[in-house]
Amino acid sequence: MFFGLTFEKVLLIAAIAALLIGPERLPRYAELLAQTVKRVRSFAQGAQSRVREEMGPEFDDVDWRKLDPRQYDPRRIIREALLDDDEPAAATPEPRVIAPPRPSGPLTRQTFTAEAPPPFDSEAT
Repeated sequence: MFFGLTFEKVLLIAAIAALLIGPERLPRYAELLAQTVKRVRSFAQGAQSRVREEMGPEFDDVDWRKLDPRQYDPRRIIREALLDDDEPAAATPEPRVIAPPRPSGPLTRQTFTAEAPPPFDSEAT
């Protein structure tokens, strides 16, 4: 019923609360509880009407039971994903090797000395 409590447990909690509050203050607290329930109900209806306005006609088309997070069972989702072989696997293309362009002139070997060190890019490391 409420947060996994059975009707008997809620009734027992209400009886204990009535004994603790006492007969003098019980009508006032019952009235406060009724006002709080009315406010929460009006807040929920206002939120629902605002969502309905913002979503437009698609609001009625949404299957809210499908979006219920309590229905998600990871074991079922994995089972369905593993058994769902309706779509054939796409053929993976052959990897292409892209070679760097070849120099047009004769190849020369570069040598570097202490006076002329090799180029260094400080941002590349």
